[in-house]
Parts: sequence; structure tokens; C-alpha cells
Amino acid sequence: MPQPILSIAGLSKTYDDGFEALKSVDLDVERGEILALLGPNGAGKTTLISIVCGITNATGGTVTVDGHDNVREYRAARSQIGLVPQELTTDAFETVWATVSHSRGLFGLKPNPAHIEKVLRDLSLWDKKDNRLRELSGGMKRRVLIAKALSHEPRILFLDEPTAGVDVELRKEMWALVRELRQSGVTIILTTHYIAEAEEMADRIGVINHGQLLFVEDKGELMRKLGSKQLIVQLQEPLEAVPDALAKQGLELSEGGGTLVYTYDAHAERTGIAALLAALSEAGLRYKDLQTRQSSLEDIFVNLVREDK
Repeated sequence: MPQPILSIAGLSKTYDDGFEALKSVDLDVERGEILALLGPNGAGKTTLISIVCGITNATGGTVTVDGHDNVREYRAARSQIGLVPQELTTDAFETVWATVSHSRGLFGLKPNPAHIEKVLRDLSLWDKKDNRLRELSGGMKRRVLIAKALSHEPRILFLDEPTAGVDVELRKEMWALVRELRQSGVTIILTTHYIAEAEEMADRIGVINHGQLLFVEDKGELMRKLGSKQLIVQLQEPLEAVPDALAKQGLELSEGGGTLVYTYDAHAERTGIAALLAALSEAGLRYKDLQTRQSSLEDIFVNLVREDK
């Protein structure tokens, strides 16, 4: 088995006031994958990134970046990581070229104009290279943050809430950009609370809440395991309550009593639909339409977070 590019073991963080931001997190990230860490605000996503990047000290546990311990071999570990923070913190009066070149220098690397040019071209920033940052749109400033993070040729790129506060069009541009970066060999870890972002881009999805990593799964496997289907039965006459004869079917009434919702495992040998329809007929209930609906990652996430409270 190839060595994970990032290995996190038993990582914990407790602040002076006793707040546990992380609780013994274990996570291996494979080379070249896109991993999404999904969780509500305050779940521990940014704390995890801050510790891996050496910005915050852990209370316990270890982080190994491409074989380097991020405490004992801080420089070697940190040089492998690019970080794109949530906040747009840039020197407004610097030019794009100067600020990206300066970021490379912070890692003690020699100037490499050819690499900086490639990064700016890849990010559609080349024609803005002489612009001051204050002249750029919010979307372009975000691209500059990514360019700065890539200036020292890292193998891992952290994107902390990369599309927070941006419009839908720019969000889709960012998704396309992330895929291109992955194709160039960069491993990408992004945190988000946008379900669609994780569902659209990630190879694997981790769910974090209250400082605990609940699980990490292949996206397709996650949908298969936790996804369920619903049969929507539109009744001809609304009901005030589910009849006692149908109580064991686990039905829910919705839309003012006009619809019955039956949730089932689409991968089970027996879905129970035939038995349900027979029970409806025996109960004298007539329906005018049947529809099925696949649960989304959002449904799964909401249920998981609700269970974790």
C-alpha cells in the first residue's frame, strides 16, 4: 500500500477554558484525492487545518506530512502544504505578481518566474499580474490567495471554505479550478458546509461535528450505505392521521394529509413496496399518483448531525 500523503493520528485540541475543539481525530489522506470535510460552523474543521499547517499547537496526537512529522520536522512538513484561508487578507497596494512571488520567498525558495507565470496563467490571473490587489474583484482576490498558496509548489492544498460568500457562477468556476489542480497532481482537502460542494467535487467525504470525525467514506459508497429512497403516495382524499392498520409501515403524512411518505432501503432484497400497496388497498385508501425520490447527501448529513447531538 502506498504511504498516505497526510496521516493524522489521535489529534486533539483542548483550549485553556476546557473547550474540546478536537477529540482524538484519526485520518489518512491518499495522494491525489479530493477530500471534503463537511460539518456545521464550529465543528472543528478550521482547528484541524490550523494544527496540520502548524498555525495552532495540538494538545495531543501526531500529524505526518509526506513522511515528515509536523512538529519535529516543521519546515519540511510545512513546505509540502499550501493553505487558502477563509479570509481575504492581502496587501491591497501590492501587485499580483509581487504578492505571489513574495509568498514563494517566505519558504526560502529561490525566485522562479516561470513557475509564478504558470500559476498565474492556470488561475486566469496572467493579464492581472501588474494590477494592485485593491483593483481586483472578490473572485479574483480569491484566485490570488490560491496562487499564493501554490507559489512554493506544495503537494497538498487546503481550501478552508473556498466558496463562502461567493456567487453561484464563481463557485462553479472554483470547482472546475479545483479539479484542474487535482489533475496536476495536487492533493486537495477542502472544508465546507455547502453540501453541494462536497457532493460535486469530492472523492471522499468526512463528516466532522463537535470536534469528532464521525466517519470518512468514498462518496459513492456513502450514498449507497446511508442513502435511502422514498415512495411518495399522493392520496385522492387527505387524511388527518395514518390509519392504525398502516401504523407498522412507518409512514409519514405530509402536505396537509394529502401525501403519504414511505422510506425504504433501495438496495434491500425486499423493499416492502408491494406489501405497502396491498395494505393501502385493504385500508380502502385510493391514490392518484406514485413517485420515488432518492435521498441526497444533504438528507444524510442532516440526519447524522441530528443523531450526534
